Amino acid sequence: MLILSLKIKSVKRLVAIILVLINCSFLFAQQTPKAAPDKPPYQRFPTVPPFKLLKVDSATFVTKEDIKKHHLTLIMCFSPECDHCKHQTKDIIASMDKFKDIEIVMATFQPFAEMKEFYSYFRIADYPNIKMGRDEKYVLPPFYNIHSLPYLALYDKKGNLITTFEGNQKVDTLLNAFKKTGD
Repeated sequence: MLILSLKIKSVKRLVAIILVLINCSFLFAQQTPKAAPDKPPYQRFPTVPPFKLLKVDSATFVTKEDIKKHHLTLIMCFSPECDHCKHQTKDIIASMDKFKDIEIVMATFQPFAEMKEFYSYFRIADYPNIKMGRDEKYVLPPFYNIHSLPYLALYDKKGNLITTFEGNQKVDTLLNAFKKTGD
């Protein structure tokens, strides 16, 4: 009888230990997820991002697929009310002969009417290599982790990120960054 009593106590202890271990495994399984990686998305995915920008006609969109293949690409996030953005646009247009083989995508998340006025003022329709649209889903600012405008992202002919700039840049700075790719 004593042996039977010891076996029952041993089994009870074993069951108790197993239950404690099972409960502990649930506690560890409930850990909070790790924080997002330190790098912003554009550095983790250094190619032209998928985007869908509402064009000035308010009926069609410009997307990544509308960028000519095997061309250098400049994505410029801007605000129509931003003086630095206006100066950057004016500088690029004044040197359009140097940018004619570069696909330029101008994206804003500001109100559509402001974008349309900016488009008309700078006569963007006169430049077939410039595509402009409104980022209605607010995709690009968090993708690039933008802090100031204009924001410029430069891509090589394969669609790989060369570099980015925040704030107004000299035309030569942009062109030299493109030249460094060897394309």
